Amino acid sequence: MSDLEQISPADAVEMFHETMRDEHAESTRRSERHRLRAFLQFCDEQGIEDLTELNGRDLYVYRTWRREGNGDDRDPIKRVTLKGQLASLRRFLRFAANIDAVPVELYEQVTLPTMSNGEDVSESTLEADRALEILDYLEHAQPASRDHSIFLLLWKTGARTGAIRGLDLRDLDLDGTHPRVTGPAIHFVHRPETGTPLKNQEKGSRWNRISEGTARYLADYIEYNRPDVTDEHGREPLITTEYGRPAGNTLRTTLYRVTRPCWRGEACPHDRDPEDCDATHLDHASKCPSSRSPHDLRSGRVTYYRREDVPRRVVKDRLNASEDILDRHYDRRSDREQSEQRSEYLPDL
Repeated sequence: MSDLEQISPADAVEMFHETMRDEHAESTRRSERHRLRAFLQFCDEQGIEDLTELNGRDLYVYRTWRREGNGDDRDPIKRVTLKGQLASLRRFLRFAANIDAVPVELYEQVTLPTMSNGEDVSESTLEADRALEILDYLEHAQPASRDHSIFLLLWKTGARTGAIRGLDLRDLDLDGTHPRVTGPAIHFVHRPETGTPLKNQEKGSRWNRISEGTARYLADYIEYNRPDVTDEHGREPLITTEYGRPAGNTLRTTLYRVTRPCWRGEACPHDRDPEDCDATHLDHASKCPSSRSPHDLRSGRVTYYRREDVPRRVVKDRLNASEDILDRHYDRRSDREQSEQRSEYLPDL
């Protein structure tokens, strides 16, 4: 203990985030910051002003404190959420040991909860039929608008929001004239030095074909509805606000908003009165049980592809995700569906 150097928990966490800038995408850094926020609140409540004072008993108390919903939550949190937050704490404590703020072995005293089979996999998704209904509504009510373009790109490509946000006008070949691609296509490019990294870095760079119909809508968006602006790096974003490239959560909040049934004038399936429902307000759209996240849309797209018997390798390359991740976190076909599809390829059953 005598070799440790005093530092506040907040300063150590800030150093941890700064170190992550060299190797991790912005979305990963943002997730780690969010998960460690409760730990900083715990330290503040417990009067832990110097990280060198942290010990195994504190970590046990924190685990219980967080499990019961203390921090940002008012109710006990799910085991998968607790596991994620404790895993982030372990990573932070390993870093803290490297800067002589805690003992080297302290992180080992943060044990992760054991998950039962499938417990760490979200079952939420956006079914293809519903996605197409929303797309049809946008095509008629707000054709070639920013909302329409965001939803269209997310659904048609299955890409992550960070990849869509990072697109520039130069990344679009709407006429299909690029010598390496046949037909209209979009080029996803890893550009960390100017604020738009891809999750899998250079391995995430790829061309994705799009339909001629999608290309026409994007061309109309660019010509009629896209503000003619650049971002702080002088780049021309495809998706823009009047101030430049949108913030990282803009695409997410857009999706929460347009997936609410009441937004399209449909009756509420949850027996809520729109006059009293908090989810009708933009800032609280995610509170609607019917609203869906980008992850839900991505899983819906994967499930659609697999139901149509698109080969896993093709889906893997298009969505830039390993086959294991696709199977575990995105494919929402039931066991019975998968069995029925396999039977079509097996003679003489």
